[in-house]
Amino acid sequence: MTNLLKELSNAPGVSGFEENIRKIMSEELKDHVDAIEIDGLGNFIAVKKGKADGKKIMLAAHMDEIGLMVKHIDDKGFVKFTKIGGINDQMLLNQEVYIHSDDGKKVLGVIGAKPPHRMKAAERKKVTEYENMFIDIGASNKEEAEKMVGVGYPITIKHEYSELQDNLVTGKAFDNRVGCYVLIEAMKRVKTDATIYGVGTVQEEVGLKGARTSAFKINPDMAIALDVTIAGDHPGIKFEEAPAKLNGGPAIILTDASGRGLITHPTVKKLLIETADTEEIPYQLEVSEGGTTDATAIHLTREGIPTGVLSVPTRYIHTPVEVVSLEDIENTIKLLVAALEKA
Repeated sequence: MTNLLKELSNAPGVSGFEENIRKIMSEELKDHVDAIEIDGLGNFIAVKKGKADGKKIMLAAHMDEIGLMVKHIDDKGFVKFTKIGGINDQMLLNQEVYIHSDDGKKVLGVIGAKPPHRMKAAERKKVTEYENMFIDIGASNKEEAEKMVGVGYPITIKHEYSELQDNLVTGKAFDNRVGCYVLIEAMKRVKTDATIYGVGTVQEEVGLKGARTSAFKINPDMAIALDVTIAGDHPGIKFEEAPAKLNGGPAIILTDASGRGLITHPTVKKLLIETADTEEIPYQLEVSEGGTTDATAIHLTREGIPTGVLSVPTRYIHTPVEVVSLEDIENTIKLLVAALEKA
């Protein structure tokens, strides 16, 4: 498990630049599925065929990660940037980053800002906003910088996958490379009369875009989005605000975004819960007031698609140091495979 998860996590794949993740998924699944295609928007679609009269079931895991993009290079060679996806400014300052070129090269830089020694007292009490930050790539001037980077280049935080204690691991982009890993393993293991479409979607973090177009193309009878959810088992958050915890099993999402996103279809809800109970797989139920997933776009496609979400509890989502339990990941795969085989 750890080698593939490490490869997925370390690979760059900011929204709109998911090609590295597509390559990994294609390599992993080419000998386990009947067909692989990349659609017009860049979604990865692997098909494992069942019986001709069987159901069509779509699995969706978004490939993209939050990141940054080069916006401007000033006369001194410093790089100004914009954010791609939901990033908290306070986690950006003083990070090491990679700026990625179209030909696969990467340039190391560091995010800087006005030093606190030169800030007024009121300034030091505020979070530095990203507009007041810049990236130092060591260039002496604009001309030198433009030989290395260009406007529109995507940027990722430099952070490597690492193992913690007690079966926990940390890395960047677990949102949602964990979901991609679950999808890959489920596609390898599942044996069912249904035709399974394993979709690595693009641009989820900036508007659920790939889920919308791929669901329209496939028009499945049922769909399950695979993602991560906030684990509230650490200081600074109330348990009732985020009741999912690490090592508690996958979270079956009943509602997200207070119903503005997905309200899980009763058929899918019953399937997931009854399967978990029958197979004695630990699970958690979640009613969320926060964000949403690809499922929101999928379930509103065409005349409507019964849809649910399986999520792996994750600490510190949308930071470079997300933490997950390998045990939770494996139980998510087991529940998903068992549910697909019962559907």
